[in-house]
Amino acid sequence: MNKIKQRYRYSAVLLKQLVKTDFKLRYQSSFLGYLWSLLKPLFLFGILYVVFVKILKVDYGVPNSGIYLLLGIVLWSFFAELTSTSITSIVGKGDLLRKLNFPRYVLVLSVSLTAGINLFLNFMVVVIFMIISSVAVSKESLLAPIIFGELFIFALALGFYLSALFVRLRDINYVWEVIMQALFYATPILFPITLAPLWLQKVLMLSPLAQTIQDLRYLLVSKQTSTITDVYNNNPYIRLVPLAITMILFVTGALYFKSRSKYFAEEV
Repeated sequence: MNKIKQRYRYSAVLLKQLVKTDFKLRYQSSFLGYLWSLLKPLFLFGILYVVFVKILKVDYGVPNSGIYLLLGIVLWSFFAELTSTSITSIVGKGDLLRKLNFPRYVLVLSVSLTAGINLFLNFMVVVIFMIISSVAVSKESLLAPIIFGELFIFALALGFYLSALFVRLRDINYVWEVIMQALFYATPILFPITLAPLWLQKVLMLSPLAQTIQDLRYLLVSKQTSTITDVYNNNPYIRLVPLAITMILFVTGALYFKSRSKYFAEEV
């Protein structure tokens, strides 16, 4: 028991140091430093808001459409950051792998927590806009941490797969960039899901990414947001599908990562 405690205590200490180091190094040489973690999604939001809301006049069908759009961008930015940084998390720490014996999952978890810190900072900006706009918050918003957790686990599951695959297949980085472009337009971030035909809505909303973004918009911004339950005629059990996809990906991703981790030091 003492050995187990010592092992996980060492992993926790290492994880803490890696998160601190990754967060510091990311903005070390920039003039604005940590502010970039807030400014990047805000700049993207400003551009998309002008193009889609002011110029193209896209009707999201909900009040506070600006916050509705901003929350979607913040959540997407978190997902994109976590998965993209996970890809190189193992290869980028090759020297550390060859010198120290520690659980390899710590490397993926460290970049995931760094992305989580950025998500928290960006979400505080969303909260400020919500307060300024007097967005009504109901008791249902207390369920938001659960949905955030689902999104985190889904992204982490993909991170396990991508980081392990990248050790042997360096083309994964380019393949994932293409997949991310497709996912961005297949997820209702820039457009209301109701613009798509019903059959396509049903397909898109089975994605844990689309489901969590819409659920968080529903809980935090507007009850007029179309969720997976609405798309499937108020069937409460349909929520189990994206949840099952998330859990299956997480379990299989963790197992695949574990099976490949013993070869990482030799292959990076």
